Amino acid sequence: MVAAFDGWNDACSASTNVIRHLLDVYDSREVGNIQGEGFYDYQMSRPMLCHVQGRRRIIWPSTKFYLVQIDQDHTLLLEMGPEPNYRWTEFCRQSIHMVEDYEVDSIITLGSMFADCPHTRPLPIDDLASDQALTDTDGHSGPIGIPTVLDALATQDGYTTESVWVSVPQYLGSDECAQGTLQLLERLSSMLGMDLEQGNLPRKALEWKAQASVLLHCNDDLASYVHRLEMETDKQSEDQMNVQLDDPTAQELVKEAEDFLRSMGDKGPGRSPED
Repeated sequence: MVAAFDGWNDACSASTNVIRHLLDVYDSREVGNIQGEGFYDYQMSRPMLCHVQGRRRIIWPSTKFYLVQIDQDHTLLLEMGPEPNYRWTEFCRQSIHMVEDYEVDSIITLGSMFADCPHTRPLPIDDLASDQALTDTDGHSGPIGIPTVLDALATQDGYTTESVWVSVPQYLGSDECAQGTLQLLERLSSMLGMDLEQGNLPRKALEWKAQASVLLHCNDDLASYVHRLEMETDKQSEDQMNVQLDDPTAQELVKEAEDFLRSMGDKGPGRSPED
């Protein structure tokens, strides 16, 4: 199952738009829901009034489940809705009941958060497996959202869980971030071992970057701020690369490559390795 929730866990709608994208590009059908009564504060998640065939209808906040047929061999159960205001444990239990009904054995939750990161670089992606969440004492401390609670309760019940989050630039406001959605979709594709259709997301991501660049041209202070973020990001990437190169395994691989190239040079030009 892949789950994403509107609200605090969904900066710029980057995570829930992954679910919407999958519903748009693949055949899907709704298979269940968690009704809002008792879970939502209707002053925070307001009901919507719409007109269907000339008649008025109130749409109450709810979480819905969909089956999406990726191909003949792969089907996903998707969960999407507003983050509930109350009774999180009961809400997650109902989600896990759906997982049981459809014989799902692993759960992936998606999220997005605002951060100090430049739009001119790949957006930071963080993922955490269930065993890491239980044993990593150096990780996140602080407020959490419904994805973390769902992961924790599902892990207690024996499910494999992973949570994937993308950071989006806070200086661009709350407009939709197609780049964040695209990168979450790419990570999801890698985790599932299948090529998920990207549709028009790459084009939308380019448009998002172009619009952001226009803002920089019109605001010198913002341009200076983003330039500083770029330098910090590049420095962090360089430091991370140096740490990886200092790893004994990486050093061994580098040494093996150097030894191979040295042995090829010793054979002289024009000679095959068999000579």
